[in-house]
Amino acid sequence: MRLTLGSDAGKVNILRGVDLALAAGATGSLVGPSGSGKSSLLLVAAGLEPATSGLVRVGGQDLEGLSEDARARFRRRRIGFVFQAFNLIPSMTALENVAIPLELAGRKDADERARTELAAVGLADRESHLPGQLSGGEQQRVAVARAFAGEADILLADEPTGNLDGATGDAVIDLMFKRAHDRGAALLLVTHDTALAARCDRRFRMDDGIVQTAA
Repeated sequence: MRLTLGSDAGKVNILRGVDLALAAGATGSLVGPSGSGKSSLLLVAAGLEPATSGLVRVGGQDLEGLSEDARARFRRRRIGFVFQAFNLIPSMTALENVAIPLELAGRKDADERARTELAAVGLADRESHLPGQLSGGEQQRVAVARAFAGEADILLADEPTGNLDGATGDAVIDLMFKRAHDRGAALLLVTHDTALAARCDRRFRMDDGIVQTAA
């Protein structure tokens, strides 16, 4: 799979022949230097950026033939994404942040599902709080709840502990592994933490847009 984007200097090959597979229920880590294409690979896997060429298949669905709207609908139903910067809507409560993608997907039980997921990440008593009233670890747990609120086949996480202290980050990672295991979802995370990478079933390394090694 390849991804080429235009720039003022001409076309730039961001991904230059990625071949990566992760089975349902498996965990995978993606490491490599900054600028090697790790985050771009997650964006393509999530359908947020279409690949220039090649096959992208998630949960049995080929993404390359879908329109932008169809990819968005598929993403809301089947893919969870956890960002380093949390990406919560500051004017919405924890409950609303988890419920909104479910509402956009047409789920009638959006609030009920959101409450269930917030309880699963230990935030049942914080559902009416705005992001600014939550600690960094609590905000990231809201993001994890949002990622798992749908029927995700795969959870993609881009440096999910980068803005957290060590102990809080470890707790969030443990939670993500547990939720993925309980759901039977695949988990692929970008990290610079070699100890965290070693916890995963498969370990991938990217250099200059290519997956160089896998274990």
